[in-house]
Amino acid sequence: MLNVQSLHIYPVKSLHGISVPRLRLDPWGGENDRRWLIVDPQGQFITQRSDPVMATIRVTVTPDGLFLACDGKNDLVVPSPQGSHSPVTVWGDTVMAVDGEESTAIWLSEVIGRPCRLVYMDQPQTARRKSWDEHDFSNSFSDGFPVLVCTTASLDDLNGRLPTAIPMARFRPNLVIDGAEPWDEDHWLRLRIGTVELSLVKPCSRCVMTTVDQETGIIPDKKEPLRTLATFRKQEGGVMFGQNALVSRTGTITEGDAVEVLETR
Repeated sequence: MLNVQSLHIYPVKSLHGISVPRLRLDPWGGENDRRWLIVDPQGQFITQRSDPVMATIRVTVTPDGLFLACDGKNDLVVPSPQGSHSPVTVWGDTVMAVDGEESTAIWLSEVIGRPCRLVYMDQPQTARRKSWDEHDFSNSFSDGFPVLVCTTASLDDLNGRLPTAIPMARFRPNLVIDGAEPWDEDHWLRLRIGTVELSLVKPCSRCVMTTVDQETGIIPDKKEPLRTLATFRKQEGGVMFGQNALVSRTGTITEGDAVEVLETR
């Protein structure tokens, strides 16, 4: 039987993730997932691909904004931005976002080691409209799709081939499913979890962020897990792990929920 093993959000894109016991899924993604973004002075997004230290900045969502923490720095309270909108860029998409306070920009710039600012997507219904294979959808600041689905079985299979096993956190999923066979997710088209329905539309191409230890921000091995993945998961478009999904029916998912495969390819 398939079930939800764990649920995860990343309130600020590319900062440390949070495991949650339940997660509401809206059309643009999980509640509080990647609604905040760090940008350079030109408004271009910044991620662990260039600045792995970002993994060490821990985030707590509060009723009024965020709470940021990092070893060696005083913790920072970040209020929900109330300013005007300005354009920022994420993967070629121009998005109107609200700029955060100057104190937040200073704090983040000191931790990351270069000038940057924090911005917020306050209108996820319309801020970033996208289209894929005749599917029109809204998206938060996640790379390309609202939800990323991974399975414990596929990670176990990969770890059996790696010189050193890695945790699921390297792949930054939203939804981790237990009880499948390795790579079963390649064949899933539609899932039902309680009242939620997901459409799995595209395998996820992996990048150098998978080499970053999400606890320390250190890269233990610049080649793994991508080198090993490439030996058996290289497809058109990249080296794949996990499946990108759209939210066909909204609702709330809880750890332990049963997962039903409605359609396969």
